[in-house]
Formats: sequence, C-alpha cells, structure tokens
Amino acid sequence: MNNFFEGFGLSLRSDIVLPNLRISSVDKNCDVCIRNDQRYEEKNRLLTGGLLKINGEKVIYKIPSVAIFSIEKGKCIYYSTDKCVNENKLQLYILGTCMGIVLMQRRILPLHGSAISIDGKSYAIVGDSGAGKSTLASAFLKRGYKLLSDDVIPVSFSNEGVPMVTPAYPQQKLWQESMDHFGLESREFEPIIDRETKFKVPVGDQFEERQLPLAGIIELTKTNDEQIHMEPIQDLYRFSTLFKHTYRNFIIRRAGLMDWHFNTSTKILPHVDMFHMRRPVSQFTANELVDKVLQAIGKEESVV
Repeated sequence: MNNFFEGFGLSLRSDIVLPNLRISSVDKNCDVCIRNDQRYEEKNRLLTGGLLKINGEKVIYKIPSVAIFSIEKGKCIYYSTDKCVNENKLQLYILGTCMGIVLMQRRILPLHGSAISIDGKSYAIVGDSGAGKSTLASAFLKRGYKLLSDDVIPVSFSNEGVPMVTPAYPQQKLWQESMDHFGLESREFEPIIDRETKFKVPVGDQFEERQLPLAGIIELTKTNDEQIHMEPIQDLYRFSTLFKHTYRNFIIRRAGLMDWHFNTSTKILPHVDMFHMRRPVSQFTANELVDKVLQAIGKEESVV
C-alpha cells in the first residue's frame, strides 16, 4: 500500500498510515520510503542477541514486542514484526527514533526538544525527557506563537551557511498535568501508546510551515529551588550542550559521525544564543518561563 505524506521537510511514501503527518496528494519521487519487511527472523539473527547493530549507513535496532527497524542511507525505513502489532506503536517509533536516524544519515542535525517561532526566527527548547519542553512550548502557543516541531527538531543550513529549523509536523505531546493547567480536556485527545497520561495534541493553524533560522537554544532543567534561574551557556559548554541534546546521540560515535557532528556544531554555534534555564519542580511556572525567555532574547512581550 502506498500512502504519501510530508514531514520533517521530506516527502514520504509509506506502507503504514501516518495520521500525524500532512497528506501529500502528489505521487512523486519520495525522499524516504517506509516499508513493511517480513524478514523478521533474518533481521533478528543479524542482531546476534543485541538490540542495536550499525554497519556503515545502515542501522538496525529492535524494540521488543514492537518491531525490528532497519534505517538505510537516509532513504529507507523497513519495519519487521513477528506478530500483529498495534500500528500506533509503529508510528511512535517511525516518527521518533527512525526519523531521527534518517536525519543524521542525511547529515541533518536532529535536536531533542520543541522549536517555536518568534518574530521570524526559531528557538529550540531542549532538555532531558520530563524537563518540560513541550509544556513550555505550549505556553508559548497560548501567547500566540507558533510551533515548528515537538520531539525531533531538524537543523540544516541555508546556502549562506545559516542554521535553519525545518518544520516537522503539527502535533505536540503533553502530559495530563500540563493539559489540566492549560484547560485542555484529555478525553478529546488520543493517548500515546503505553503512556496513558500523555496525549497527542494537534496544534492546527499554530503550526509554523516556514523554514526559519535558528537564533537560540534554551536548555531546560528542573531544580528544587523556588526561583527560576536563567544564565547564558558559554565557551566549550556550548559544544557539549549541543551533543547532549542531539536526538539519539548514542548513534553518533558508533556510526562514525563524530567529525560530522563537531563540524556541524562549529557552524551552528556562531549564529545562536544559548541559555540554561532551571525551573522549580514545586510549582507550575510555564507562563513565567515564557517571560524569562522573551526577556533574555530581547523580545519582551512581542507576539507574532
């Protein structure tokens, strides 16, 4: 079955329906093919008891009880299952880890976080899982800003060497607690598989469809303090921050991409401001965090 979609700045032809992506009505040469590959046992033997195997421009990894995925040359994603699997689970990993690896194979840097647009520029909110990236992005959307990406942020370069963020697809993933604070009814949204209290939240017309220059990166962490803290990230810490928050960075060294990542970071860093922001875990501070970010980048209460 051929289904045609657009996402991450790429055209995709898929055997599986990807309802989170924009449907493409044009049957054209695709950038990435997503195929059902029935050779499960053969792929399983290639893993020789492990869950990950990297051979040049091919990455094979296994998610137990879901599928074995093979990502090849940034052009193909094959999935093999040994039994009937809920397609929502396949979608989750195809649009997450698989696309993150595709981007790396295509030499597009995938950052782990949410990207928003402010006055024609993009700002990436990065951090570990649970740091509050999507919640902060949602608070920006409540102020009238737009979302470029949630989870995987594709960063490439213009002809002039400016780092650019490409829109991924128009959806956020929000925890129940965050939805309660924003007045969203969870029963109106589909839960993410195996995470019943986290939901898929479409952003509709608040999706930014333009590719925008990357102007800033905000690293979000949690603190037991009662106050919000925000300070610039300087010197070599800027390199380590980019590496730490590259999506699925454990692939980089094993795939022989360390030089590429370093060179890419060297090209990005002169163009971006970087900040470390610590949010109190004792209270909901998303709205105050928005104010802090706008103040730090000199935008105050400007709304696009």
